[in-house]
Amino acid sequence: MDLENYFISQFETKFVGDDAAEAGGMLYSKDAFFENIHFKREWMRCKDIAKRAMMVNVSDAVAMNAKPLYALLAVAMPKDISCHGAKELAEGFNEAASFYGLEIIGGDTIANTKLDITVTIVSKSKKPLFRKGLRAGHLLAYTGELGRSAKELKRLLRGGRVHTRSKFRNMQLRNRFIDTARDYLSCGMDISDGLFSELEKLAVVNQTGFAFLKNIPKSVGCSGEEYEMLIGFDVRHKKAIIRRAKQTRTPLHIFARAQRGGYKNICKRHHFG
Repeated sequence: MDLENYFISQFETKFVGDDAAEAGGMLYSKDAFFENIHFKREWMRCKDIAKRAMMVNVSDAVAMNAKPLYALLAVAMPKDISCHGAKELAEGFNEAASFYGLEIIGGDTIANTKLDITVTIVSKSKKPLFRKGLRAGHLLAYTGELGRSAKELKRLLRGGRVHTRSKFRNMQLRNRFIDTARDYLSCGMDISDGLFSELEKLAVVNQTGFAFLKNIPKSVGCSGEEYEMLIGFDVRHKKAIIRRAKQTRTPLHIFARAQRGGYKNICKRHHFG
């Protein structure tokens, strides 16, 4: 067991295990976005950093087929940040919140040696989408194109710049597709740690293995920070899923079939690697 899962296992609660925790008819999620861990300030403007921090968290609500309602922000700002930088942060948070129709209702700010952001999202869903529900014979698919984030990260680490069309600046969440396809999905989750790592989570919770229908290079399967969707569905719903992907202009790739057995993730751990 890796350190992250070991730590989580110390808490006895039925709510842990999905992209958001469902409790009392509401869904709650929280993600951290820390300087020198998830980003470097020289990569993006403060506005872009705040916008991405918010969207990373909204992605958890989208993955659960939930409508984000409220956000709480915890922002640790460097003491040397300017008023202009602080204003840009606020603009980024407000822009992302406005786009997804959620309201920022509070939080906390402190001085720090670097820029660290934590966002809590409160959302609601009439029909949440969970990770559990996959059965042997079900098909698996992912949205969008995977692998770009890893390539872009390598370029940034070499001193390159973030392109305006980069996923680091213009993340595209799949809320319209998940909303229209929900009735046909057996499970789902967002791809934040990489496709192969997310498959490991599905394998554990559903006690399944996978038969791959196409070859997926390690550079693609291990690329984290993608924030696309990984979904599972009964083969009977294949046409309906493809139809809704076309209606919402969502690239969809059916790549595997669930089967009995286990699954071994070949990727390095992202959080405690």
